[in-house]
This record gives sequence, C-alpha cells and structure tokens, in this order.
Amino acid sequence: MTAAGAAKEDNVKNRGKLLEQLTGVDSSKLNYYVELKKRNQDVLKQNSRLEILQQLTRDMNIDMSIGDIIERAFKKLPEALPCDFLGLAKLSEGKLKLIAVAPREFSTLGFIPKQSVLWDAFRDKGATSYKPADDPLCFAQIAAEHPLTLRSLAAAPLFERSSVNGLLLLGSTLDSAYEGAELNFVQHLADQLAISMQNARLYKQVSRAKKEWEATFKAVTDPIFLVDTDYNVLLHNDRLPPGMAEIWNSSISKKCFARMRGEKEPCRNCPIEEIKETGNPVFQQWNTPQGECLEMSYYPVFNEEKQLSAVTIIMKDVTKKLKMEAQLVQSAKMVALGVMAAGVAHELNSPMTVIIGTAQMLAREMQQDGDPEGAEALSDIINCGLRCKRIIQNLLTFSRQDQVPVASIDLNAEVERVLDMIQYQINRNQIAIFEHFDRDIPMMNANGPQIQQVLTNFLINARDALTDVEGKEKVIEVSTALRVEGERRFAVLSVADNGVGIAKENLSKIFTPFYTSKEASKGTGLGLSVSLGIAESHNGRIEVDTELGQGSCFSLILPIDQP
Repeated sequence: MTAAGAAKEDNVKNRGKLLEQLTGVDSSKLNYYVELKKRNQDVLKQNSRLEILQQLTRDMNIDMSIGDIIERAFKKLPEALPCDFLGLAKLSEGKLKLIAVAPREFSTLGFIPKQSVLWDAFRDKGATSYKPADDPLCFAQIAAEHPLTLRSLAAAPLFERSSVNGLLLLGSTLDSAYEGAELNFVQHLADQLAISMQNARLYKQVSRAKKEWEATFKAVTDPIFLVDTDYNVLLHNDRLPPGMAEIWNSSISKKCFARMRGEKEPCRNCPIEEIKETGNPVFQQWNTPQGECLEMSYYPVFNEEKQLSAVTIIMKDVTKKLKMEAQLVQSAKMVALGVMAAGVAHELNSPMTVIIGTAQMLAREMQQDGDPEGAEALSDIINCGLRCKRIIQNLLTFSRQDQVPVASIDLNAEVERVLDMIQYQINRNQIAIFEHFDRDIPMMNANGPQIQQVLTNFLINARDALTDVEGKEKVIEVSTALRVEGERRFAVLSVADNGVGIAKENLSKIFTPFYTSKEASKGTGLGLSVSLGIAESHNGRIEVDTELGQGSCFSLILPIDQP
C-alpha cells in the first residue's frame, strides 16, 4: 500500500472515532457495563444472603430455645447485612415483651411501651426501618451505658398463621442501614424464625405428650405390648410375667410368638389373625408351661385410613385370683360341712342320752338282781356312750357362733376337749400324740372356742406335715406351760411335730391369707392366718420354731395378766 493510501485509511478511522465520541456510543457502553456490574454485585449479595438464610435454617434445631436461636442468628447475620443488635419481642396478653437479645448486655429485657414507634410494624404487618434517636421510648436506649449507639433500626413482624404475635428487631451503628432490599431480607428472616419457633414449640408439645404417654405406659403394672400385623413387637412396658422373662431375654427374633412363647411359627388360632378378619377385640386365657394363668386381651389399633396397623396386647396374671377362688370354694365347703356336722351332733345328742340313760338303768337293775358280770358289760356301753356324748358336746361348743366372746377358761380343759374330738383322726394315721400339761396354769380370760380353733389348726397342720414322713416314728407333742416375761405371766400352748419342717424362704409367707403348700383339696391357706388373728385379738402372738426335714413347733402365747 502506498503512503497516500495509508494516510487515507487513517483519516477514515479518525473520523469514525470522532463520530463515536460525538454520538455517545462509548458513553453508552460504559454506562451499560457499570449497570451490569452493579446488578451482578446485587445478585451476588442476594445469593449470599439467601445462602446465609439457608444456613441459619439448617443450624436452627427444633430443640433449641429462643435465646439460642437469636444467638445463632446474630453470629451469622453480619455476613449478609449490618447487624450490631438482634432482638425478639413476643406478644403476651396484649403487651410486647422483649424476651431475647444479642448481645445480651446490650439491652435489658422488658415490655415495649405502647407509645413506641416499634408498634407501627406490629400494626402495619410489614417490615419497617426507624432511627432510634427519633424514638425516646425505644428499648435500645435503655442500656445507655453501652459503648455502641444504634443509628438504624429495623422491625419485622412475626406471623403465626395470619396473626402477628411478635417482632424481630435488628439494629446497626450505621446510618440508613436498612433500605428496601435489606428490609425484604429482614422480613424473610423473621418469617423463617417464626417457622422455627413454631416448630420448636410444637416439638416441645409433642415431646412432652410423648413423655407423658410413655410414663403412663410404663406405670401400668400389667404387661402391655404393641405388635404390628407382621407379629413384630414394637413396644412393651418391661412388665414381663416371671415365667416369660427367660424366654423373652433369650430370644433374638422380634416376633411376638418367639419372644412371648418361644415358638418358631405363629400360634394356632392366633388372635391377631382373627382381628385382621373381624376388626374386633379378642380375649383369651393362656396357661403357661410355668403354671401361670394369664388373661390375654387383644385390641386393634387403626390408622387414619381406618386400616389395622397394630394390635395392643394386655396381659393380666390371674393365677392367684383363680387359686383364691378355688380356696374360697373349698372354704365354703368346709363351712357347710361344719354346719352339717353341728346339725348331726344335735341329732345324735338325744339318742345318745337315751342310750346312756337306758344302759345305766339296766346296770342298776342287774346289780340289784345279783348279776355283776352283766352290769360290768353295760358299764363299757355307758363309758363309750359318755365319751361319744362328750365328743358331741365339744363339737357343738366348737361350732357355736353365739359363744360369749371372753370368759374365764381353763386352758388345759380346752386342750382336752379338742384332743377328745380330733385324737382318733390323728391316731388312725399312725401318729402318736403325747401330752404335757402344766397344771399350775391359772384361770384366764379368753374365748374358749377360738382357742380350740387355733389348737385344731395346729394339730391338723402337724398331721399333714407327718403324712409323707417314712422311716421313723411319727410324733405330735401337745404341751402347756407357764412363762414369765418381766412382770407379766403368759400361758403357752405348743404343738410340736417331727415332720417335714418349713423352708426359710417360705417362713415369712405362712401367715399370708390363702398361702398353702398343700394340694388344693387338702387346704385353704386360711388356718394360720385366722389363728394369728385370734392370737392378736387376745393381745397374744404365735411363735414358730422350725427346721427343714426335722419338724416344727407352733406356740400360742396368751397373756394371763392383761395390762
């Protein structure tokens, strides 16, 4: 290219550049790039604020207190916008009360006056900025000794559903720190804090209700289980029957049939299957291999769609109840038998009187007619008749209900009456009875038939303790004695046997009503309990001396000198 051509081209470029300057093209580009850069910065700032808001949301746990939530938010907010103060006020009975601030020493907690401009945000239901200096009632002026002075304040309402129930307050030492974009962020933050506080409150309510329910569930003394429709045990209250505890603890499976019964498959005629079909409760009785009798109640649990989701199983151990019922039936039989025996005794009393009277008349006539051998034979009939009449009389005395409660009695005489009635029953069991009476025991005030009842219980128990004894002579010793304790005298009535004795672990149970080591048909478990009641009603006591395999001695201690 020639020099002229080059010069011509430079002139064209210079004219284009001058034209661009005159038309403002370069100026427009500059403004465009400046605006674009500003928008990018705003977008980045907004994204940063959203990230901080999201991070705050993640950091706020439902189990945090309101103070903890404000503290956590205060540490993060300066990354998003100016924040030298953060506070939260809640509506309580028509008053706004500041309940949390950060930093804590910046302002005291208390009620915000009705005349304060902060109420404008509450009434307008929108975020608003203020100059704290224009509001002499502003809470931020309370801590005037604080080195920082707020120049900007933002207040955003806290919504619960559609109602305002508090305010979120932000303060800065900068002028005009909270404008349109900042106020929008403050409102978003307030909305998020309101949700977090609602979640925390609901969580506490649910947690409290759960704890109350669990406490109630655990407090029920009967075993309770919650089982799903696949037989898995979901919950239980740790109240296992003694016979089930070993199987339950050794089972690895969660299935109810494995943990409760030690089975590998669902039980035959499983109540859960019946509930699946009918949707109705099922009641069963289960006799465990350990000898326990359990009443099983199965109740269906339905979900919101009214579909069966689980089954509640309630167990009730009725072993003692059934045993008690059986013993009461047996006791009723014994009472009926006693009434019948008393009636029979009454019926026998009259003919025995005739037999004895007739035999005595014949004996006198034979004696007068010179037939002493015939009179002697009749004397045996008379003696046996008198013995029978004495037994009948003792039986009537023992069964009489209208007996005077307390009277002066001879303890030895009462013992002899009982032995006359019961000695034959004991002797026919090849048991020898030895008597050791202290004849120096004075007369004492007591209820004779009741003392006879105690002695009868002692003798029957001694007989039963000797039933299975083999290889040695069976002996029962009945004795009375006089005992002096301090300045008081006591009569002691003892019945000792060389039978099986009582184990130490059972010794504390023998006076418990309905406790018995005998078969159901041989005892009611009431004898010693009633005997103890009789002893205590006489201001006395019962002493027991026993050794397993060697025998037992039961002693009724009665005071002769009443205090």
